[in-house]
Amino acid sequence: MRDLVPSDPTVRGSRRDRRGRGMRGPLLPMSVPAHRTRAERFDEHVLATVQRLEASWGRELTGTEFAVEDVPPSDPAPWEHGGVPMGRYFPAESGQPGRILVYRRPIESRAVDAADLADLVRDVVVEQVAHMLARSPEEIDPHFREPG
Repeated sequence: MRDLVPSDPTVRGSRRDRRGRGMRGPLLPMSVPAHRTRAERFDEHVLATVQRLEASWGRELTGTEFAVEDVPPSDPAPWEHGGVPMGRYFPAESGQPGRILVYRRPIESRAVDAADLADLVRDVVVEQVAHMLARSPEEIDPHFREPG
């Protein structure tokens, strides 16, 4: 058995694992849909919902920013009573545009499967847009709370 010391050139410059193999490459090529992370797929659901809503509510949504964060901050807003929020609307103020935040992890934890995730994302975004425009969610999206 030999002792490995920091000055040993086989330790410092080695790009091989302990079995003598080289560094591993990616498991899936970047061109394959399965290569996307959960966060990227979630962002695509939000983007698809926003694009669909902009088709019919584009003028009212002009200037509104949509963003995704992993988790909500630990301090709830004054109007939130219990539970973990899945989204929030921050009205425009002092030169800042209105912003709708969608929280990825709380939504993912409630979703049963990929189709349910897409439905939940749609419902959360529609609820926040309805809150922003002071309208009912059913008026914003006639398919609100309908599966698929």
